[in-house]
Parts: sequence; structure tokens; C-alpha cells
Amino acid sequence: MFLSGVEYAHASGFRIYGQGAAAAGQANAFTAQADDPSAIHYNPAGLTQVRGLQLYGGAVLVGGSTDFLSPRGVTTQGNFGNSVASPAPFNLYVAANLEDVVKLKGWAVGVGVTTPFGLAYQYPTTAPFATAVFQETLPLIDVKPTLAYRLADQLSLGLGADIYTFSGLFSSTHAFDQKLLSSGGAGLPPAGVPLEFNGSDTAAGFNASLLYTPFRNSGGKPLVSLGLIYRSQVTLHLTGDFLANGTPVTSARSTLVLPQSFTAGMAVWPIRTGDREWKLELDVDYTDWKSVRNTDVHLGTGRTIPFRQDWRGTYTVMLGTEFRWLNLPPVPEWELALRLGYRHSQTPVPDTAFNPALPDADLHVVATGVGAVCKLGGSLFGVLPCGSHQRFLPSAIGMDVAYEAFLFEPRTVSNNANPVAIPGSVNGTYHTTFHVASLNVRFFF
Repeated sequence: MFLSGVEYAHASGFRIYGQGAAAAGQANAFTAQADDPSAIHYNPAGLTQVRGLQLYGGAVLVGGSTDFLSPRGVTTQGNFGNSVASPAPFNLYVAANLEDVVKLKGWAVGVGVTTPFGLAYQYPTTAPFATAVFQETLPLIDVKPTLAYRLADQLSLGLGADIYTFSGLFSSTHAFDQKLLSSGGAGLPPAGVPLEFNGSDTAAGFNASLLYTPFRNSGGKPLVSLGLIYRSQVTLHLTGDFLANGTPVTSARSTLVLPQSFTAGMAVWPIRTGDREWKLELDVDYTDWKSVRNTDVHLGTGRTIPFRQDWRGTYTVMLGTEFRWLNLPPVPEWELALRLGYRHSQTPVPDTAFNPALPDADLHVVATGVGAVCKLGGSLFGVLPCGSHQRFLPSAIGMDVAYEAFLFEPRTVSNNANPVAIPGSVNGTYHTTFHVASLNVRFFF
């Protein structure tokens, strides 16, 4: 009954697309570069480029709001409950090049934990469409064990698992949770009674990738890279409870489909010397949202409430650039990077299935970021040494910061078909803007 908008694995609205600040600063055009531990997410084949043992982790601060205007002039606003979503979504990666660590030539391994959908969105209970939804939470995390192998100097392959499960970090119920007010329609409690559905599951998929570098400079670094990653479809069978006024009424179940996707990228380095590097990258992602046909809810009473979705496959285009200074005379122990990017995503959601908790529309993202690596011999603030020769201490420390402005095109919904809401209540115009800041710290061992 209450799952009309939860399948947003690759939708523009609530997918936390950036899973590493270095990539986020380039609008996530990183599939063909993939040269830090976040390759576990962006292109596991790129792990063969990561030297030694590295730890990379960070947080994503997401803020912004949606302004709604009904055809009758009624307004309301939705947001993340605070100025930024709390607790902040995070990502954590551990990557090891086995050729460096245990002299096993060509192999690299890693594991990552990301929160690609760990957000909650809400509106006041007085919102005109509160009988469709006024709050939704999807505390889903992805555990990613990964393996990569370099077949030749020019070609690496990657293979990983995606284990999706629900986390208590973002919800006390450890489950998907959606809340609304009863419209008083047939088979529902009296109008105005708070209703809630929750459900959880664990399911696994896989990803497979490659990285091809046909041209390299005299130092062996790529001048042209081609990357490709495939992510399989995953279906979570959500099982939970239907509650009225906080009291369980019956069991309920539905499905959450994370569709298969393909991402291809090409990176070119017009400049790549011992002092400077300049990269340009174009990535294209296709997500097969056609697999999201319905989110029917089956109640323990035997009743099934049909929710047709009929989503469509969508493309996302990402353009990114990075300029690195590898040897600055004033600070030779430091590397600095400046990043810029642009991304455009199509919405897969038709008006009939639109859910205000996923205020999705065609999207433009403008991104920027900076990065720094402090190497052996350097120091932070002139006090703390950045590197050490000791075995269990890092040999260098890096930091990446990124900002992304999510500029959704205004969307007017005119023929919404939510079967439990007051007819026409979801119809209206939605204006949404999000602000996303990412911070990651990197330790080299």
C-alpha cells in the first residue's frame, strides 16, 4: 500500500550517487579513472591501480528542500527533517594491492560499505498529499567485497558482490518505513488516522567491470582509459507490518527492485607529466528501470492493493575534469587537485506513479572539489607529520572535499493515480533543490 516511490536505486532524487569525494567533485565521472579505493564502487577493475594498502572513508552531508504548490494555491515544504540529513550517510573502503603487500602479481582485493539510499524525507502532516505520504525512510546499506586482476599492462578485470541490507543507523526499525494519513477510503481506517508500513530484507547481487588503458606515458601512467561496469538487478522482498495509529493491524509484504545498470566511461589526460596532470572524462550510465512495473502490497488479510509503476529506463551523462599539481616548489611534500563536473539525469518516474517523498524530476548537477595529499616529509599545520617509515603508521595522508548543487527542473504532476490518497491530492508543481557536501580522508600504508 505504501511503496509507491521506494525504488530509487538510480533515480535522481534520493540516490546518494557520490560514494567518494574525489569522484563527487567531478560529478562522479570516475569510471575510467578509478584510481583510489572508491574504485570498489565506481569500477572495481581500477583497484589494480591502487598501490599498497589504503583506507578511504568519509561522510556525505545532504540538505535542501521541496516547495509544493497545489492547483488551488495551497503550499507546503518537505525536507530531511533538519538542515542536513542526520545521521550523515557514509562510505568506507579498504583496498590492498596484493602485488605490493604479499608479492602476488596482478591481484588486488578490497571491501567497501556504502549507504547509497540512507536518507529520510518528510513533510508536515498538514500537507495536501499527506494521505499519500508525509514521511519515508529507506535505511539501506551495501556491503561490497571485491576482487580485481590485471590480465596485462593494458587490461584489468573486476568482480564484486553487492549485499544490500537494512541498517539501524538511519532508522530505529532497521527497515523501510513509510507513513501517511488515512483518506478514509474503502477498506481503510477513518480519515486522519496515522498509517504506517515497514518492511525489511537482505539480498545480494553482483558487479563486473573492466579497465582498458591502450595508451600510456613513459612513466607507465594511462593517457587514455576506458572503463565499464555492470551492476546486476537485485530484488528485496520486504516483509513487515501495517500499523494504524501506531498499533499493528496485520502483516504486509511488497518488493523493492534495484534494477540492473551499465556505466561506461572514457578518460583522457592531455597533460600527464611528473609535475602536472590534467584529466577529462565522459561517463554514460543506463539504468533499466523498466523492471519496476508495480509495487503491489499484499496484506495478511488476503487483500492485495495494486500499485502500478511502469517506470522507464533512463540515461545519466557525467562530465568531469581534474587538474593535479604533483610537485609544487613551495610545498614539495604535497600534491594538490582541483576538480569540476556536470551531470544530467533523466527521471524514470511517470506522473501516475509520482510520490512526493521522491520529488524526482530531470536533474542538473554542478560539482566542484579539491583534494590534497601530504606525503612523507610533510606536516599538517606545520606540527603533525604526514608520513612515517614505521610499519603500522601511514606513509601519507590525503583529504578530498566536494560540493554538488542538485538543480531539479520544476515538475508539474497532473494525473497522479495513487490508489489510497485523496484523488488529485498529489497533483501540483514541485520545485526541489538539494545541496550535497562530501568529505573523505585517505590513509596510505
